[in-house]
Amino acid sequence: MITAICPGSYDPVTNGHVDVITRAAGIFDRVVVGVVGEPRHKQPMFSIDERIDFLRGAIGHLPNVEVDVFRELVVEFARKWDAKVIVKGLRVISDFEWEFQMNQLNRHLSPDIETLYVMASPQVSFVSSSGVKEIATFGGDISALVPDAVARRFKELIPNGRPGTPENPGE
Repeated sequence: MITAICPGSYDPVTNGHVDVITRAAGIFDRVVVGVVGEPRHKQPMFSIDERIDFLRGAIGHLPNVEVDVFRELVVEFARKWDAKVIVKGLRVISDFEWEFQMNQLNRHLSPDIETLYVMASPQVSFVSSSGVKEIATFGGDISALVPDAVARRFKELIPNGRPGTPENPGE
């Protein structure tokens, strides 16, 4: 059985994430979606429990996909699940630059774990969590960009959109 992991902050999960996870589930026997418990480079808008619930709601129909939280190096998380592959989605060139660096570091730490890049499908290639947060903050319609539960939660948090930043909508 070949296990792959799909790590990310998923703050929030987007239809782009769902696209990549679904496609990985069609390739690998088991896919573990790893949600970063405490991202070091940004403060999440949604709690870890909300991010997990959003994911489970969006990919619950995929029988070979599980969701887990990780707070260690991604290669250590992969080892924990006996995964041989890290699956990452690529949307634009700037994604590649960052992912190339991360791949080299991960290969240095664990040369036995491969990274597979999945190009985003054209209909979601422009969707990012930060873009979704920005649109929602200013009252834009994100319903086609995220799973229904995520869109509903944004409507609760920011009913009419407010000026501010995605991380601090009321400012």
